[in-house]
Amino acid sequence: MAEYGEWNRKGATLSDKTARKEYKVDQEFIIKGIEAGKLECRYACVWGSPFVRVLRRQLEEYITAELGSEYLEKAKGKNELRKIKKEIAEIKQKISVLQARKAELEKIIEKDK
Repeated sequence: MAEYGEWNRKGATLSDKTARKEYKVDQEFIIKGIEAGKLECRYACVWGSPFVRVLRRQLEEYITAELGSEYLEKAKGKNELRKIKKEIAEIKQKISVLQARKAELEKIIEKDK
């Protein structure tokens, strides 16, 4: 059963599509959990596209029970690694832009001498 206010907390829920992407489970796995009563869900629709919203805590408990804790840790690790790599790439891009601007400014300063 969901805790009081859990559905409203940021990051506590995720859509079925996000769950499939983050935890590498299929739609049938999520539906099976809902039908078995292991997962609470809410149905929603954005721009005419229906989706199912589930609680992250319950999904992780269900994955641990069905597929094992090693599977869950591996999936969470892959997801975190992907986010870190993305952040590193963004930072590298910002550094290259800043270095180019630095070179331009140094050139302007050298002209004035």
